[in-house]
Parts: sequence; C-alpha cells; structure tokens
Amino acid sequence: MTNYDFDYIKDKFVAYAKMNTRADEHSTAIPTTPGQVVLLKELLHELEHLGLEQVSYSEKDAYVVGKIPANTTKKVSAIGFVAHVDTADFNAENIQPQVHPDYDGQTIELGHGYHLSSAEFPSLKKVIGHTLITASGDTLLGADDKAGIAGLLGMAKYLQENPEVEHGEIWLAFGPDEEIGQGAKRFDVSRFPVEFAYTLDNGDPGDITYETFNAAAATIDFYGTVVHPGEAYGLMVNATLMASKFVSLLPEDFVPEKSRGYQGYILVLSNEGNVDHARVELIIRDFDTAGFKQNKALIKSLVAQFNQRYGEDRVKLEIHDQYLSPGDVIKAHPYVVNLVHHAYEKMGLPIHHIAFRGGTDGDFISQKGIPTPNLFNGGANFHGRYEYVSVENMVLLAKTLTTIVQTHLELNDRRDETPLTR
Repeated sequence: MTNYDFDYIKDKFVAYAKMNTRADEHSTAIPTTPGQVVLLKELLHELEHLGLEQVSYSEKDAYVVGKIPANTTKKVSAIGFVAHVDTADFNAENIQPQVHPDYDGQTIELGHGYHLSSAEFPSLKKVIGHTLITASGDTLLGADDKAGIAGLLGMAKYLQENPEVEHGEIWLAFGPDEEIGQGAKRFDVSRFPVEFAYTLDNGDPGDITYETFNAAAATIDFYGTVVHPGEAYGLMVNATLMASKFVSLLPEDFVPEKSRGYQGYILVLSNEGNVDHARVELIIRDFDTAGFKQNKALIKSLVAQFNQRYGEDRVKLEIHDQYLSPGDVIKAHPYVVNLVHHAYEKMGLPIHHIAFRGGTDGDFISQKGIPTPNLFNGGANFHGRYEYVSVENMVLLAKTLTTIVQTHLELNDRRDETPLTR
C-alpha cells in the first residue's frame, strides 16, 4: 500500500501559497479577485489529473467540484469536504514560502526584521521536529485555507493510488471568498450531492467545531434638530447626545473584552456624528440562537423607546443577519460529529470541541441543508505575517479524512446518534 505523499502535499501547498488569492470585499465580481479564478482553474485540472469524475467549475458560484466514485457495493451515503481558495485582508503580493525542515524549536528569522519564536507563539512547541512552512515576513502565508486544500488533495491522491481502500462516494468542493462571507452564500449545493460535509478551515489536529457565532450587523441613525444654541430651549434635539444615551443603555458587560469561549457580545464599532445626525454601528454575536434573537430584539426595543421619547422617525434602524451558526442544524444530525469522534479515537487524536468565534463556509452550507462542521488544517497564526503550517499536520489531515470516510462505511448501518454536548 502506498503511503501518503509528503512531498506532493508540501509542493502543492507551496505552489498554491505563492498565488495571490486575496479576497476583495469591495468587488462585485464572482469571485471577487482574478487570482482566485487562477487557482480554482488549477484545482480543476488537478482533480482531473487525479482521476475524479464530474469535475466542473461554475461561473455562477465560482466553485470547483469533483467526485471520487465509490468503490464498494455497500450502501452508504455520499460525504463531502470543502476548502476555500481565498486569503484574508493582509498583503498577499509576492508571497515567498520558506520551508524549514526538522524545526528545532529555535527562533525562525522570517525576513524584513520579523521573526517567529516559541516565546511569543507557544504553539510552536507542538511542532518541534516537523517541517514548517512560513512566509518571508512581509506577507501572509495563506495556510487558511491552502493547508486544507493540500491535505484534501493528499487524501484524493492516496485513494487514487490505493484502490483497495474501500469507501463510498466522496465529493470535493473548492470555493472563493470565504474570508468576506460571500462565497458559500452563492454555492449551488445541487452540484454537491452529499448527505453531510466538513470544512477544513483552521485548527489543530483533533479539533472539531460544530458551533460558530450567530452574527448580525446593525446601523442606527439618529436625526436631530439644529438651532442656534442661544435659542435652543425647547427646540434643539441633539443627535450626538441621543446616540451616546443609546450606547449607554446597552448591556455593560456584554462586550468583546469580557467575552470568551461560548460567550457572545455586542460590539460598538463606531459612534460618531454631530447635533444634526449621528450614527452608531454595532455587531451582535452569540452562539445561542435564542440569545441571539433576544439581543436583536433588545436593539429594536431601544429604537422604539427612543422614537417614543424623542418623536417618531428620530431614530432609524437597519439590522441584518450576516451568518448563522450551523449548531442547530448539526445538533439535529449528531452522527456527523460522532462519526469524527470515532475516527479521531481510531487515530489516537484528542477530541477538542472548539468554540469557533467567527464564521465558516459551513454556516451557509448547513443552512442550505447539508450539515457541515469544521475540522482542522494544521496551520497556525492565521491572517498575518506570523502564519505557519506543519507539513506533517497536513499529511495527518489527509490521513484523517481517509479514516473518516472509512469509518463512515463501517458505521453507516449502526449510526451513533448520541446527542451532542459541548
């Protein structure tokens, strides 16, 4: 039996990391930047080279999908894996990946006056002896999520070279614009006919996330009445004071600086204006769906109170959901998490349920009817110059994905539907 191809996974990551695939939240193109198209088309050719079937790229949603056909006579549902090609809002021009074999735990000089040390980043102690890949100090690396891409391709190559490894139908999907929350919104999941799937976005080996924040954004506009201050008695309405009063009525301790784990918050992004007009911008985050709805209701209630006090239409609210946690969907289908538990146990990986204090493509895909938790990709220090990835952990990801599909084949007739707990 052929082993997982260490050099293939390393080389694919390095090649893809060099491509500038930074997303652009101000663009209306699909995807938002041309570099993403270049990588997506490269992945399309790679899937074809690896022998996948029904490989396609859609101009409509900018997703590449492909199928590894089942090689078993057992009846088992299709499973999917998802990775994104775009990188975050940090310099991604002229990325120069640096390969550091057999990391010895000492400080790594990145270049441009920057360095990577275990004193500042203790997670490095977990990868001593590994082959690490970093950038060169002036760019991000793109481990989020090109490490997920490389690990997923490593699994596909392994299954191609080892046809005796029995598995059901497996679908791979590579999409754009995850970092700006736009890619999976457009994903036409009819092109991805699976019962459930997993994203491979951040995290250490053994991590699994099935809950993220529910997220909303709110803009509150306050409209005042301007008159000369010397003649203001009974006439002036000060929009700035209204806005400040509004902010003062928000829960004092429900803020990011006092929030961790599964705790939510309301963040005042801005509060600015003048007597005539002021604007407050908020974001609302909560893991608990009921709490999320209550917090949105609180904002609406305060707006209604201010309009009752200061006059109708003095305060106007725009509020919209940005993404919703997949938690409620996945809790109704606990097998998709319990399956991973069994696979991790087989591999001797510790099981860590992670509170993902952001969002993933799995939020949107789950809302489209495909329960999609998040696993890991073997990188760290995402979204900046201190990113690194362990090649050994990308190889471990490939092995983990193979173990999941094998375990799914074994458990499909006797599914573990144990209710999920944090």
